[in-house]
Amino acid sequence: MADKKKILIGDDSILARKQIKDIILGIRGDVEFVDATNGQEAVDKYSEVKPDMVFLDIVMPMRDGIDATKGIIDKDPSAIIIIASSVGTQSQLKAAIDAGAKDFVQKPIRADQIEAVINNYL
Repeated sequence: MADKKKILIGDDSILARKQIKDIILGIRGDVEFVDATNGQEAVDKYSEVKPDMVFLDIVMPMRDGIDATKGIIDKDPSAIIIIASSVGTQSQLKAAIDAGAKDFVQKPIRADQIEAVINNYL
């Protein structure tokens, strides 16, 4: 059997993390989740667990999602980072993509958005 895919979810909202997990588990069950409650924790845990995919909120304590994206990409340029945020201004989206994020899903998160990025990148 193939190894479980690891997905790191960096969001300071426990509800947002749970929502993403529930949607992903509805799509595929072979997933292990790692939680990060702020951007610095997301960068640190990325190094520890080497996840297959990362979901990051933009607005988080310690380091925001854009800065955390830069921190992860510095360590692993091939990291698959998806920004999941409600503050989707064009300038922030451009900054996230420039930092190395692969895609963006708008909050409130919809299952079809998550399914599209899972199918695209995993």
